[in-house]
Amino acid sequence: MKILVIEDEKGIANFISEGLQLENYLVDLAYLGQDGLDKALINEYDLIILDLMLPDISGLKVCRELRENNASVPVLMLTAKNTTEDKITGLDTGADDYLTKPFDFDELLARIRALLRRGQSNIADNIIKVGPVKLNTKTHEVNRSNKKLTLTNKEYKLLEYLMRRPDEVISRHQILEHVWETDTDPFSNTVEVHIRYLRQKIDKNYSKKLIKTIRGAGYKISH
Repeated sequence: MKILVIEDEKGIANFISEGLQLENYLVDLAYLGQDGLDKALINEYDLIILDLMLPDISGLKVCRELRENNASVPVLMLTAKNTTEDKITGLDTGADDYLTKPFDFDELLARIRALLRRGQSNIADNIIKVGPVKLNTKTHEVNRSNKKLTLTNKEYKLLEYLMRRPDEVISRHQILEHVWETDTDPFSNTVEVHIRYLRQKIDKNYSKKLIKTIRGAGYKISH
């Protein structure tokens, strides 16, 4: 899952980025509001963490412009302001959640997980289910038919991305955008290789195959 952090305090931004990467998230950073807005309108993110007070344009303006451009990406707003009026203003502008500084990193992670599972019927209590496969977004444990599976970090990220979109055809480009770093060679066969690795662990010993290739379109995981 790919997250954009728009935060001008580099110490805080880097702290958030490093912590999220340890939790298997991909992270892009922007230290200015306009830079963050440009990135958000050009790239596809699963969530945006947005500071309210930025040196060029405010977080409220960034959020407002995103919504005016029909961007539906969840926005978690960070701010040192903690009055009810400030929170209402942020939420009315289009933010989905509001967290005041200083904050506990575990709370930030919990709010991110909550935002990412909104509107998804196959996610409950941090567990994503697709058929006999269960993935715990908090502990990163994965099992099929109650048999624990050992995945690499990249395999886990790939599986989570597919499982958050069950029965949906996901293109190779989308997978590269959300699972791999931005400097990955788009002409490499890394997606195909990792799909093959994942199949070896998810499907090999079972008659029912869950991960499917849709020729000319991409991949999907089905119930």
